[in-house]
Amino acid sequence: MSVLRVAPRTAVVLVLASAAALATFTWPFFVPAHPESTARTGEAPLVFLVVLPVLVALVLAELSSGGIDSKALAMLGVLAAVNAALRPLGAGTAGIETVFFLLVLAGRVFGPGFGFLLGSTSLFASALLTAGVGPWLPFQMLAASWIGLGAGLLPARLRGRAEIAALAGYGVLAAYGYGLLMNLWFWPFSIGADTQLSYVAGAPLLENLHRFAVFTAVTSTFGWDTGRAITTAVAIVLAGPAVLAALRRAARRAAFDAPVTFAAPEPQPDPPRPDGDGRAGPSRPVAGAATTDRPGDAA
Repeated sequence: MSVLRVAPRTAVVLVLASAAALATFTWPFFVPAHPESTARTGEAPLVFLVVLPVLVALVLAELSSGGIDSKALAMLGVLAAVNAALRPLGAGTAGIETVFFLLVLAGRVFGPGFGFLLGSTSLFASALLTAGVGPWLPFQMLAASWIGLGAGLLPARLRGRAEIAALAGYGVLAAYGYGLLMNLWFWPFSIGADTQLSYVAGAPLLENLHRFAVFTAVTSTFGWDTGRAITTAVAIVLAGPAVLAALRRAARRAAFDAPVTFAAPEPQPDPPRPDGDGRAGPSRPVAGAATTDRPGDAA
């Protein structure tokens, strides 16, 4: 069950952002592209300039709708830093990735909007840490954002072993999906036009999809992507229960999205005035002050 809910305003931003991201990956299937190796290099800065305002708009939508607050933003920064530190431990070796299991678990606990933001910020922070900034970075950020988004949309009623099994299965699918997307961002522009796996500008959609599917299966599905899937699933099974419990405990203690109310202070009684001997006692009339005669007093 997610701690932070998705408000309608946030949902609109997520849908628009996902549609724009999908267009950046798939437009060569619908608009003929020139298979030049530098094509994505010139496109990447434009994609990055689109990604940043989308993230800012998502944060503002969450803040304005109450779906996220300063404590949740602090948690976002902490988890992004942890993911950035974890990624160098596995990236570059047989597809072993140590960054996606925490992204899946955090998206599950804190919701799809939080997961979308964590995916982008984690990959951006890790790229700065490992000097991995390049034309591939905005596409990595978008693909990782979808992983966190999907984890937050899993059925909320799952608990215990069923939840861990569902998250591990989702981690496997997300690992293969991430590999497919990262192949798609460069495939039309990288292998030339003289092979059976090459992109053909202006060819029917099904023909290019078939070529891309074969290219992905041959180059990454049975190698790098499988290593990523195994790493993610094993990490979720082994560390998932403890990490989920820790994240949920932190969310409860931080009271994310708790309404803040202000109450007027209760009036305090006036302190008693001291007697002449310094002890507290009933107040006495001051000499010369007007007093009210009681019945029976002398005139």
